[in-house]
Amino acid sequence: MAVIGLDDTDSRREGMCTTYLATRLAERLEATAGSVKRLCLIRLNPAVEHKTRGNAALAVHTSVSAAEAFRLACDELESLAIETDAQTSPGLVVAPGDPDDVPEVVCEHSRRALRHKHRLSETLERIETAGYRHRGWAAEGCEITGRGRIGALAAVGAWAAFEDWTYERIAYRRFERCGTPRRVDLEAVFAAADSEYPTVWDTVDREAGSAVCVPNAPGPILYGIRGDDATAVEHVANEIAASDDTESVETQATFLTNQGTDSHLANGSIGSLRAAAGYRVDGVVSMPPETRAGGHVFYELTAPETGATVDCVAFEPTKRFRQHIRALRVGDRLTVCGEHTDGTIKLEKFAVRELNRTEQVTPECPDCGRRMKSAGRNQGYRCRDCDTAAPGKRERLVVRDLERGWYEVPPLARRHIAKPLVRGGFDAPVHPER
Repeated sequence: MAVIGLDDTDSRREGMCTTYLATRLAERLEATAGSVKRLCLIRLNPAVEHKTRGNAALAVHTSVSAAEAFRLACDELESLAIETDAQTSPGLVVAPGDPDDVPEVVCEHSRRALRHKHRLSETLERIETAGYRHRGWAAEGCEITGRGRIGALAAVGAWAAFEDWTYERIAYRRFERCGTPRRVDLEAVFAAADSEYPTVWDTVDREAGSAVCVPNAPGPILYGIRGDDATAVEHVANEIAASDDTESVETQATFLTNQGTDSHLANGSIGSLRAAAGYRVDGVVSMPPETRAGGHVFYELTAPETGATVDCVAFEPTKRFRQHIRALRVGDRLTVCGEHTDGTIKLEKFAVRELNRTEQVTPECPDCGRRMKSAGRNQGYRCRDCDTAAPGKRERLVVRDLERGWYEVPPLARRHIAKPLVRGGFDAPVHPER
């Protein structure tokens, strides 16, 4: 048995996709050499600079020997990897044995790849120590050869390292159609999505009327269906493929994946957050939300215990999520989740723990009902007509547009690895986006 790890064959410009390579390799393994037990699609740290579109690495668990797996994987990779994109630096790692039996150092490499950056030199040392076969490629102009081995090793260790798994069924178009407009029956997509929701999630964005499962990049993926049950995602994918208004599907594959798990988030504290990492952070709103150029909405969050602050932002592509952010007030107590980069947390979701439901207002005169005027510094307020007085401002209840619980970006803006609220397991009421 062997575990094949693949990464960094995607091309933003040319449209190649590592999931397609893994699917083609799995088909060849089953046709010529042995069986494939599972395909794994592993989303890694979304904040890493040198990433392909979704920063995914792939693993193929096969019954064939490591030597034969390595030979076939090299052959498939060389036939499909893009050689003209200097941003692409493919890597291959093949481990002998069962995926449950990888060394702990490889499992830890997988865990850290979700929240940290690995150096290629350190990765190669781990690969050599483990005795794995490996190879790297690079297009002309690429500074590093085989950087994809970082993700490939993470894919090798993922099965033993992670516990929360979901599924994605990916349908591929005929490869020669890459780069041409996709033809997918949107009515069939929405109908199929409704039939399996919420087991199958993030197929569409109902409010925006958008088919989230259909990518815009020029690659071979026609659509990808995500959910918590393999049978359900396959049913939705087959319903879409059955429509006469959907272009023909060349092949399909089901992947076990860490998508939709929030596994990239670590518990953090304001004032001690590293750059380019995902966090779950508690704090209190200390500056009101402000809409800036481009439609991005910022506010400041403070740790009451230390006074440390951090900016939070809901970017314009998060669309209606920004309305929840604009509804925040100073004094609201929150838990926020997102990537911390350049001193700012890029919001993926947040939980309202406690709302500030009062505000201080100038008192009204009990006799005439008019607002009182300041009587002078530290002298309270006075009605000049009625000569009534009040010692200071009074509290007034504020009607809030938010409730306690979790809010999230809509499906069209969700990162692959971020956990949709409909999956459950959250520590407060949820307000899911559909």
